[in-house]
Amino acid sequence: MPLDTSTYHLALLRLDGRRWNELRRLHAQISTQASADGSSYLEMGNTKVICTIAGPAEVRGAARREGAERDNAVVTVEIGIAGFSGVDRRRGGGGGGKGRGDKRTTEMQNTIASAFQSTLFTHLYPHSTITISLHILSQDGSLLAACLNAATLALIDAGVPMSDYIVACTSGLTPPKSGTESADPLLDLNGMEEQELPWLTVGTLGAGERVSVLVLESRVQVGRLEGMLAVGVDGCKQVREILDGVVRRQGKRVLESVIS
Repeated sequence: MPLDTSTYHLALLRLDGRRWNELRRLHAQISTQASADGSSYLEMGNTKVICTIAGPAEVRGAARREGAERDNAVVTVEIGIAGFSGVDRRRGGGGGGKGRGDKRTTEMQNTIASAFQSTLFTHLYPHSTITISLHILSQDGSLLAACLNAATLALIDAGVPMSDYIVACTSGLTPPKSGTESADPLLDLNGMEEQELPWLTVGTLGAGERVSVLVLESRVQVGRLEGMLAVGVDGCKQVREILDGVVRRQGKRVLESVIS
């Protein structure tokens, strides 16, 4: 790893007190919305996301005729950003629909849809749609990663079969030290760090190192990209353990309720 944690000096701690390879507090719940086919609530630091799933639902009417040749379900993603979710409040729109026409929001929707389209067993649901609705309540960095993690939990809650978890986190680079060209990687950036540092979002499939999502948000020298990616993949392994624990605890509660 780029840094030796055994000799990590206190002065090198980040503004929120974390070391370079520490995740923020990650809290998650599933089955939070009784009216949805699947749902979840997730916090990564102060970034908070609600996700609901509709489907798999058979396409009917004109839409069915247009997609008559489809042998796989189609994954669609809708993102609504609350007006109070962050300090970057754009003009236009209002309420939960704010951000729907934003370019970055559209890119996030396409990235999430593409990731799950290739991970879910969509061939089991021909002529159907699976709609992932994400509601952003608070933004403080790692927004795309939080959306991917929340969607994974909600899809598991909905019982949609997939090859494995998609888990995600961010990594960035510290500014080069004075007099040198070296820069150290950081894990799970908050909003302030994202504004100041180059960073990327990485998503992996399962507990391995197979990258399914990689979005670079700023310019980075090629030689430094490998270190950022390695730290991000290691962070994804930590995130997967946390999400897997959430799913297992929920499964245990459901099983106990059935038995009792």
